[in-house]
Amino acid sequence: MNHTAAELAQYLGARLRGDARATISGVASPERARTTDLIYLASPRHRERAQASAALCLVASPALDVPGKTILEVADPKLGFVKAAALLLKKPSLPVSIHPTAILSPDATLAADVTVGPYVIVEDGVSVGAGTALGAFCFLGRGAAVGENCYLHPRVTLYAGARLGNRVEVHSGAVIGSDGFGYVFGDGRQWKFPQIGTVEIGDDVEVGANTTIDRGSLETTRIQSGVKIDNLVQIAHNVQIGEHSILAAQTGVSGSSRLGKGVVIGGQVGIADHCTLEDGTVAGAQAGIPSGKTIRHGQTVWGTPARPLEKFKRQYAWFARLPELAERIGSLEERNKKEE
Repeated sequence: MNHTAAELAQYLGARLRGDARATISGVASPERARTTDLIYLASPRHRERAQASAALCLVASPALDVPGKTILEVADPKLGFVKAAALLLKKPSLPVSIHPTAILSPDATLAADVTVGPYVIVEDGVSVGAGTALGAFCFLGRGAAVGENCYLHPRVTLYAGARLGNRVEVHSGAVIGSDGFGYVFGDGRQWKFPQIGTVEIGDDVEVGANTTIDRGSLETTRIQSGVKIDNLVQIAHNVQIGEHSILAAQTGVSGSSRLGKGVVIGGQVGIADHCTLEDGTVAGAQAGIPSGKTIRHGQTVWGTPARPLEKFKRQYAWFARLPELAERIGSLEERNKKEE
């Protein structure tokens, strides 16, 4: 979609320096940009890349200047670039249609403008809101609900009773509402704890490919609005995740753990059962959080077991010196033996 630099400046609330009539039709990296693509400059280190780029317009902070380019000045160039991309790269609307191979229960309720791909199965009592698209081979179990303007990519599975809000995007292979992993040992065998709760996902959530979100055991697994979940993430039964939190790939969140608002979880983090991560906490990649642990508001932790970042860095520095220290201790022991 084409816009002028002036239109983008107004949209972003940016100060414009340069040609207000410059046409912008897309976004790109500096090396791949065409003249009509928008790029961004967030650091003086990349000024030469921006200067050499074919792009005629860029988003940059007020302190940065690139001669010969039209500049949209904003406080946070990366955020400005992302907002501009949302305007320039609006997804084309899918044709409203129901593929003849889809199997739809007569008891299901689908809005008039829903798109249903090949081999989709929709069971009894399902409701699907306006503007939603169901990709090929999706399965919506009995009583599941999907809100408006959602996009379920091919092969998404919603177990019975799972509920999605509006503008939710779920990528291929994700499974929402499967049984949680709960067993009690007795009489020489494992007895399965009832998994009869459900899953509720708020508005504007994105769920990555091959991620699994288990239903609650006796309660509800709840993912609140604005949460972004990467590929290959496991979220167990009864987990609660607050608004606008973000979880990177290969993270596992065990049963009944609670994440507050704006929590950031790095890749391959392991969160044991009944943990609490208060609002604004950060867990660095591969951190391990033991059962029942509470991470306080705004704290950043790293390592296994997870500890405050400054403490982790001090300890890690000592760990790195262990071979040297062992050699020194060995030398001291040898000296003591000789002196004896």
